[in-house]
Amino acid sequence: MITQFAPAKVNLALHVTGQRPDSYHLLDSLVVFAGIGDRVSVSSDDTLSLEVIGADIAEVPSDARNLVLKAARLFDEDKGAKIVLEKNLPTASGIGGGSSDAAAALRALSTLWNLPLPSTDNVLRLGADLPVCMKPEPQRMRGIGEILDPAPVLPRMHMVLANPRVGVTTPSVFGRMTNKINPPLEDIPAKMDAAQFVHWLSRQRNDLEVPAISGLPVIQDVLDALEDIPSCCLARMSGSGATCFGLFETAAQARLAEDTLRAEHQDWWVASGPMLLD
Repeated sequence: MITQFAPAKVNLALHVTGQRPDSYHLLDSLVVFAGIGDRVSVSSDDTLSLEVIGADIAEVPSDARNLVLKAARLFDEDKGAKIVLEKNLPTASGIGGGSSDAAAALRALSTLWNLPLPSTDNVLRLGADLPVCMKPEPQRMRGIGEILDPAPVLPRMHMVLANPRVGVTTPSVFGRMTNKINPPLEDIPAKMDAAQFVHWLSRQRNDLEVPAISGLPVIQDVLDALEDIPSCCLARMSGSGATCFGLFETAAQARLAEDTLRAEHQDWWVASGPMLLD
């Protein structure tokens, strides 16, 4: 059995810089991954199958609709495998759960079947987040998700992710945007310490935050709850929501913040972990 971790993808900043004639949106985003996520295990079998396990999987399909099986078929090989997806991340939550699962499945099946990974163009057909999830380390993502550059070395920080357990559809958030041509990210400085990094990041944006909150005001409640924690360096929504993140300098601060949010908001999904740098 081969197992791959499928970490949560977090857009520390997400600028919408335009829209193509084919309606695809142009983005400029600093993407990192958290030590919080799903797991994908694959083993040899005569046929291709998917089993989904976990505590909260009612809305996760195990048939051809699942992105994991769509990804497996990118290999264009008549091969079998038993795929087990352990879901820990909430669905439709702005942290790339499905894309990260699919990317993990591709990495695992490439090893199991001894085949090269599909091309970026083929991977991109499954979604704009797939290419960046293929290599879960800090990256600057531009275009519609196909232009990827390694980010400069970032300081070690810890994250708390919080989701009010309300799904958000990405098209609905983009549909509420009033301005789709915005400035790109500022150049990312090299060798920043935590304070410098937070200062730089505070000058960036998530252009989807305001339209997401206008459709789902509880997102603002999540942001407020994170910002009320004294040790939280910065709080922002990830992707198209509804998951928000808080940045912390130490693991102890993040764990305490996680415990606090869990106690005060027992109906939310909350998790903490390190920001993965390699």
